[in-house]
Amino acid sequence: MPRERASEVLYTLLLAVGLSVAIPAPLKAQDFELLEATIEDVHSAMEDGRITCRSLVQGYIDRIEAFDQTGPRLNAIQHLNQRALDKADSLDASMRSTGISGPLHCIPVLLKDQVETADMPTTYGSALFQDFVPTRDATITTRMRAAGAIILAKTTMGEFASRYVGSAFGVIRNAYDPDRNPSGSSGGTATGIAASFGMVGIGEDTGGSVRGPAAVHNLVGLRPTLQLVSRHGMMPWNPTQDTMGPITRTVRDAAILLDIIAGYDPEDPITAYAVGRVPDTYTASLDPDRLRGARIGVVRQPMDRNTDPTSDDYQKVKALIDQAIRDLASLGAEVVDPLVVPELGTVPPLGNNFETERAVDDYLSEHSNAPVTSLSEILLSGVVIPWRARGMMGSVGKTTDDPGYLEVIQKRETLRQNVMKVMADQALDAIVYATFDHQPTLIALDATTNPEPEDDYGLGDNRSLSPATGFPAITVPAGFTTDQLPVGLEFLGRPFTEEMLLGFGYAYEQATRHRRPPPTTPGLTGGR
Repeated sequence: MPRERASEVLYTLLLAVGLSVAIPAPLKAQDFELLEATIEDVHSAMEDGRITCRSLVQGYIDRIEAFDQTGPRLNAIQHLNQRALDKADSLDASMRSTGISGPLHCIPVLLKDQVETADMPTTYGSALFQDFVPTRDATITTRMRAAGAIILAKTTMGEFASRYVGSAFGVIRNAYDPDRNPSGSSGGTATGIAASFGMVGIGEDTGGSVRGPAAVHNLVGLRPTLQLVSRHGMMPWNPTQDTMGPITRTVRDAAILLDIIAGYDPEDPITAYAVGRVPDTYTASLDPDRLRGARIGVVRQPMDRNTDPTSDDYQKVKALIDQAIRDLASLGAEVVDPLVVPELGTVPPLGNNFETERAVDDYLSEHSNAPVTSLSEILLSGVVIPWRARGMMGSVGKTTDDPGYLEVIQKRETLRQNVMKVMADQALDAIVYATFDHQPTLIALDATTNPEPEDDYGLGDNRSLSPATGFPAITVPAGFTTDQLPVGLEFLGRPFTEEMLLGFGYAYEQATRHRRPPPTTPGLTGGR
């Protein structure tokens, strides 16, 4: 019997005979590798007695201390849960008595700080909210905790959900090259998961904020169908586009996490559309042969008008995407290349700012302890960093009654119909494209002070198709450029086809094995 398990058994026996004894410090697991560990790895190790929940959580804390504010100073963590070890002890106790308590038993989650937690501040990346502690948990927070998860930390995020800088923390850095941007706005979650500061993460995606950070961090990022996951307890921006999804190191972990957060929530009525559309488990289609016979259309049209197909940088990404398409074909997929979608790119990444002011004001009215009551007050505070304040000002005074909003809705519907028609005409199961046609650019030295920093942020961005249509999309690692920077391959499907998309992503992942950890955050001693 392993020594760590033996000590737990002895402790249980002593309690059974009525003896009082101090809880011994957990032994360090010498045969468990925390770096890149998956949910299945952890649960197997716990059942074998090779690791305790406490030692797992402590291992992640040690890595955060080693690399977040020291070493490469990635700046991914906004708030560390001070009760995480206490929760781990309680899960260890339940493990001794009843075994694994749920599908996320002792799984440390990194949660974007846009999502409410009643026991930690929720800052939205802004110093204005640095002391704001909601009186409730968001629905997905409640669901993850009920499944056994530990919310290990809230992660840094682009202030009020855009880009990668904020007045609450400064600048988030890319784990593969800290001089480059981590994409946004869920950059802290992606940086943290890539660096193994936690096991799985949650991001929010209005215009691409789950898939962008995942793509540039060699991760899996899933933006679900708009109606699949509850947004209750999350600050909105554009409610007809806002959603949340998993950011993970593997497709299987993304599927397991989606099992927990998907489904109807009466607090977010839009999720009623998901009734009858959620499978028993999203892991059911995780088959290495899942791409055989699938018909996949390849979109080569840039969705960003600033994309430069003549540049060396573009060609570095294209080489990997070309290889990915060949890999799909070798795995049995029927590839339609190129696929032309009429009027692609006619809807800006965020779609509109007509919904924002009312959505934010209504959200703040639900919190009597919020430091401000409106979007206007946020801007008048003078706290928001200049470039973000400049962008937010464009939403003030606009409403969904404005004629411009009708134009946005019409363009979205036209694009939605065009995508569906092309997929029907070509008998396609999914569409694929590069998440970004360019590598992540360098962080501007004045990113926190200049209202218009020259950093070419989001260059080559192809993320807008999913939020503009409301259709699900998943990005998976497609390898590294010659500059050793990750590239993401994105699959998009019809509404409520997450199970299929996860299956396609899994088959590609298992055949190519592109995932590798960043060199900036190596394993620590003792398997951490």
